[in-house]
Parts: sequence; structure tokens; C-alpha cells
Amino acid sequence: MKKWYSAFLAGVLLLSVLAGCGQSSSPAAGGKGGSSELTVYTALEDDQLKAYVDAFKKAHPEIKLNIVRDSTGVIVAKLIAEKDNPQADVVWGTAATELLGAEFQGVLEPYSPKGIERILPEFRDSKEPAHWVGIDAFETAFVVNTKELEKHNLPIPKTYRDLIKPEYKGMIVMPNPSSSGTGFFTVSAWIQLWGEEEAWKYMDKLHENIALYTHSGSKPAKMAAAGEYPIGISFGYRGITEKKKGAPLEVVFPEEGAGWDVEANALVKKKQIKPEAKLFLDWAITDEAMKEYNKNFAIITLSSAGGTIPEGYTKDPKSQLIQNDLSKVAKERPKILAEWDKRFSTKSEPKN
Repeated sequence: MKKWYSAFLAGVLLLSVLAGCGQSSSPAAGGKGGSSELTVYTALEDDQLKAYVDAFKKAHPEIKLNIVRDSTGVIVAKLIAEKDNPQADVVWGTAATELLGAEFQGVLEPYSPKGIERILPEFRDSKEPAHWVGIDAFETAFVVNTKELEKHNLPIPKTYRDLIKPEYKGMIVMPNPSSSGTGFFTVSAWIQLWGEEEAWKYMDKLHENIALYTHSGSKPAKMAAAGEYPIGISFGYRGITEKKKGAPLEVVFPEEGAGWDVEANALVKKKQIKPEAKLFLDWAITDEAMKEYNKNFAIITLSSAGGTIPEGYTKDPKSQLIQNDLSKVAKERPKILAEWDKRFSTKSEPKN
């Protein structure tokens, strides 16, 4: 824990407002007598945040957001480290399985935002009031550089089992599950699909083909797009985004079913909870907010969401997801990560 916290302080200790996203602390014109501030911890992607925060500003110009962004693992470690003196007011867009770890540590305050009944049951806490509420889901995908594979006269992998074929040795990068939510839900998917014994045997074989484990879920997609490695295990949104930029990519959703997690929101437990914190969480599941999330993610958590299949998907994205017991996975997370680190961490990239 101290290691994560120190890393956070060294790399992020800028409790800063996203460029162009804050409001003046002077009284807001037409507001409620002055502006209020919220400190928001988030693992949402940098290239998504500005549009999201702009949408909130439009709805609530009287509230200034101080955004602190980092990977999910760092965010949750910081929440737990600050348990006796919490700094954040809310958590926004952080993997539910890791937020559940924070819940087990008693750092979240139950709160069911207005409109929670519109959220699909599998994408929100089953307790009432809820400790977390999902906004969108992201899923395992192979991001494949077709030109690089053509150089080696190799086919595009379609299944998890394809990835352990010897011809892909040294060609694959994937996220480290200890630091990446994408890495963790991919590993947990293998365990849920095949059981622990078979899954660890599979990962032993996959490790032989892995060139590097990254600390970011999106980095393998970016590395595949740049041609550094032919295959990146990442998540669908990032692969499709890189393809739209012109990279020679194929985004593959594994035939066995994609692992997944939910980006979720929660109220931080503290002695004085600001009314604005609950107002923010109410807004964060409104139609306006969901419209913004849907620009980046094919799967949003509204029960009424549906319609056309988003560009880059060959079939309904929800149909590609495995059956996922988020609560069970969260409880088993420390054991899974300890075993994974013992076996495979030697190929991880250095931490900043």
C-alpha cells in the first residue's frame, strides 16, 4: 500500500483542475451565492475527461471540479491510505471490482443516486443503498496489427487459445493485472471460464509468448497501433479508437467471451459529506452524462440503452461478455494477484 501511495504522490500530487474544466472560486453569476468545490478521483481516460467535465459544467456551473486522475489501482490504494483523513469527495469511472475492495475497507459511503432504477442490475451494487453504480462497461479485445502479422505470414488470432500457439512467441503485450483493471478482468475471465487450475496452466503457456506486461490497459493497443508488437491484449474502445486514427488494426473480441468490468462511481465516506457530492453522482447517471459516455463506449449501463450496433463491433457488444460475478472476483482479487505476481511479474515494464 505504501508503495502505491508513494508512487501516487510522486507522480500525481497535483490536485489540479483539468485544463479548461474548472470554475472560478468567486461567486458564480446566477448561481447559488457562490461556487462550491469537489475533489474527484477518477481512472477515466485523459482523452475522455474534458468532454465529460464540460458536460457537467454546463449543468452545474456553480460547482468546481478538482480532478485527480490515475490508474484504478493507484486510485483505490490512495482511497484506502487516506481512510482516516479522506481527501476525495467522490470516485468517478473506476473499475467496480477494485471499488469493491475499497468498500471492504470501509471507505465508501452508501448512496443510491436519483435514477438508479434505470441502471441494469448487473451493472450496479445489489445492496440498498448502493455502494457503487456503473456507468459503462469495457471488455477484453485483441488489438492486432495486420501488416505486422502479414510480414510473418501469420493469421489473426480469434480465440484465447490461439494466443498460446508457438508462432506468436514474443509478439504479444498485455496489461499487468496488478496495476491495470483491464489486465485483471482479463485474467479473472480465464479463471471464471476454465477454473483456476486450467487457467493458470493457460497463463503459463501464454507467458512464453508475452514480450511485455504494461501498467496501462490502453498501452498494448497503442503499441500494436505503432507496430511495436503485432498483438496487444487491451480493451475494445481503445483498439477501435486507434483503428479510426488510421492504424492497420483488426479489433478482435475473443470467441470464448470477453472479460469485462464496469466503470463505476461512488461516494467517499467522510465526516462531512458535501451535498454537491450527491448532486454530482445524480448527474453522473443522467441521460446527458450517458450520452457522453456512449461516445466512447459501446456498452452503457442504462436499461433502456440499445439500438444500432456501434461502429467497430460485428454484433451486440453485451452478447460478447462472459458471465461475471463481480463481488466474488473482488474478494478473490488479492489471492489472484499474489499468484500472478509470483509467476509472471519478471516481464513487467518498470514502474515510473
